[in-house]
Amino acid sequence: MAAKGNPENLFLVVHGARDLHLENYPIHEPGPNEVLLKMHSVGICGSDVHYWQHGRIGNFVVEKPMVLGHEASGTVAKVGSLVKHLKPGDQVAIEPGAPRETDEFCKVGRYNLSPTIFFCATPPDHGNLCRFYKHNADFCYKLPDNVIFEEGALIEPLSVGIHACRRAGVTLGNKVLVCGAGPIGLVSLLVAKAMGAAQVVVTDLSSSRLSKAKEVGADLVLQVSKETPQEVASKVQGLLGCKPDVTIECTGAEACIQAGIYATASGGTMVLVGLGSEMNTVPLLNAAVREVDIRGVFRYCNTWPVVISMLASKTVNVKPLVTHRFPLEKALEKGVGVKVMIKCDPNDQNP
Repeated sequence: MAAKGNPENLFLVVHGARDLHLENYPIHEPGPNEVLLKMHSVGICGSDVHYWQHGRIGNFVVEKPMVLGHEASGTVAKVGSLVKHLKPGDQVAIEPGAPRETDEFCKVGRYNLSPTIFFCATPPDHGNLCRFYKHNADFCYKLPDNVIFEEGALIEPLSVGIHACRRAGVTLGNKVLVCGAGPIGLVSLLVAKAMGAAQVVVTDLSSSRLSKAKEVGADLVLQVSKETPQEVASKVQGLLGCKPDVTIECTGAEACIQAGIYATASGGTMVLVGLGSEMNTVPLLNAAVREVDIRGVFRYCNTWPVVISMLASKTVNVKPLVTHRFPLEKALEKGVGVKVMIKCDPNDQNP
């Protein structure tokens, strides 16, 4: 864990499974279409923890040291020569996925599916859990005066909820099932309610997570334990008085995927947000004969302006999701909560 390079620019770097370091790197000048950012708040995502614990997520393998962090906000320190929409001092949220080329996915507006996309803290691309970081200026969004840095950092997970609800077609009056009350389940709940869902029921194994779900707006919660997927589906129907129009599956667990299919109303939609095993046994015939649409969700696209507007207008409130805060120097210590937020500026005294 010896520091090297510029002592003003600490980075949190994973070298492999259970091998995490704080290292000092140089502060780089921004390119013509880039901005240099003084980082403020960076959320710790489940993927960051997974890379630290296992050194990989599926086919994404940490083969060389990689900087963690992709849920971030900061202040513009310098701008490249071609950047016109930002200036030093602007407070921004960072969209971590920036296309490297204008391929067919970018042309149709689904750049998240581009196979060559740059994405912070996904091998081999470095993340932004550091003090100074440069990024594509087109993917940095100015924050309104009434949106604080922590909210700016939470635009990234909120974007997952936006994309999931869009893919599911959540609309006014829908009844929605959210499987999993972790951070992504909670932001999916917030967005579904903001999009007009009449009732949202959230399921989880953890009573404390379900309490947080109630706190942030769940109409109904269901703690599951040893029930079969069919029994879970039946209980969900009993709570709502009908099957949900939409199911947002945020766990990736096979049993939850099964329960989601059984629970979803005929003609409804289930979206798969949680990442679990590559192969799963699911009741496809049940879904097919009832015309339950099953859709994948991979990150997000075209969401940052929408989420910024929602935060500025107070349509959603993400502040209760932040339960722990640590300075960057404490990033190697274990933290537990709904969302851990790293504060990158050692002189910052604000929450």
